[in-house]
Amino acid sequence: MADLTGKTVLIMATDGFEQSELFKPREALLDAGATVTLASIKTDPIQGVVNDDKKAETITPDITLDQVTPDEYDMLVLPGGVGNPDKLRMQARAPEIVRAFLEAGKPVAAICHAPWLLIEADVVRGKKVTSWPSVRTDLRNAGADVVDQEVVVDGQLITSRKPDDIPAFNAAIAKALTRELADA
Repeated sequence: MADLTGKTVLIMATDGFEQSELFKPREALLDAGATVTLASIKTDPIQGVVNDDKKAETITPDITLDQVTPDEYDMLVLPGGVGNPDKLRMQARAPEIVRAFLEAGKPVAAICHAPWLLIEADVVRGKKVTSWPSVRTDLRNAGADVVDQEVVVDGQLITSRKPDDIPAFNAAIAKALTRELADA
């Protein structure tokens, strides 16, 4: 990953996040020099899962959703897992944060089931996206052009299908942030 020193990334997650989809992008961003903040519903540790059914590691969020100021970040990353985006989309603040990033022209990267949050924020209409297969009908019904590719970039929206796509997902994240560096 390119040198991302000086870039700030917000990851939004809660219980039920797919472990690799939070930890691997987070680790790559930190290793590249980015500052990464994890926001959740509460600041109690959140529970990761592997394949949506086996408990995995926990991680302690840095801030709550109510403490997020989108202007302070260059990008938003949304890990999947079935429970994670389903719980987040029930919090009014989560889709507001997604919309705020996109309205400010900042990249939003969502993998696996995380596009449920994009649907809830009403930001996929007319956009080319991908996701886990079970989310694709929801995306189509929300007006998205759904394709089956490891990573899709449409404007500021970056989407991927599953944990196997994380290398391509991370590369797209780095490219978007590098483009942001060039624009600064």
